Amino acid sequence: MSPPDRAPVGVIGGSGFYEFLDDVAEVTVDTPYGRPSDSLSVGSLAGRPVVFLPRHGRRHTLPPHRINYRANLWALRALGVRQVLAPGAVGGLRPELGPGTLVVPDQLVDRTSGREQTYFDGQPGPDGQLPQVVHVPFADPYCPVGRATVLDAARNTGWQPVDGGTMVVIEGPRFSTRAESLWHGQMGWSVVGMTGHPEAVLARELALCYTALSLVTDLDSGVEVGHGVTQQEVFTVFARNVDRLRVLLGDAVRTLPADQGVCPCGQALAGTPS
Repeated sequence: MSPPDRAPVGVIGGSGFYEFLDDVAEVTVDTPYGRPSDSLSVGSLAGRPVVFLPRHGRRHTLPPHRINYRANLWALRALGVRQVLAPGAVGGLRPELGPGTLVVPDQLVDRTSGREQTYFDGQPGPDGQLPQVVHVPFADPYCPVGRATVLDAARNTGWQPVDGGTMVVIEGPRFSTRAESLWHGQMGWSVVGMTGHPEAVLARELALCYTALSLVTDLDSGVEVGHGVTQQEVFTVFARNVDRLRVLLGDAVRTLPADQGVCPCGQALAGTPS
């Protein structure tokens, strides 16, 4: 079986996910926003065509604030992707959300700064014409159908997920101070990460379905005592759960709808200026 040229499902992930596709072909995509984090892997999973993109590059050389998020999402869409699954490591902000917990968030808080986070930036086009200003709806940042699919897939694989919660995204690459971590928890937020924004909003601007799969690798709220979280701790816990994530992704990809007709994400730009 040869790899497909286009695929409706895309996975944006980190280290450890390079071998979860079959019949893989590497594809280099140039975009109007520069180069993506790396070449994209086009292959198959659970009998369906899938595109994989390593968020930080294959050797984990891109820190969160240096990732070209606009190029990444644009490249996925150029290869036919309409539904994006985005696994990532996060810190837990509540005592019950310890390492190994899978959270499927339904809300997002942006605390990043300086990141390019829109395609509608008001810059003149090649013909010198100014584009229309576009404000996409973002009250619910994640795809409801994708979330339901991932939650069911997790339960089917024996991994009881946490349904809902708020991901707060910080600039990084440093971890939170003790005061910041405590404040995040006191605000009622569930997990903290560094890459969930602007991925989600850029996906919405491209009318893509986007679903975050947040693997808790450390109890970030625990920085009030002890040494606090370390990079090695995050990598170790993530690696310990890679196989479970692969199984979960396979089940989710298998059961995702064939099109976007059953969710509102594909209509995100309806009624906006062309």
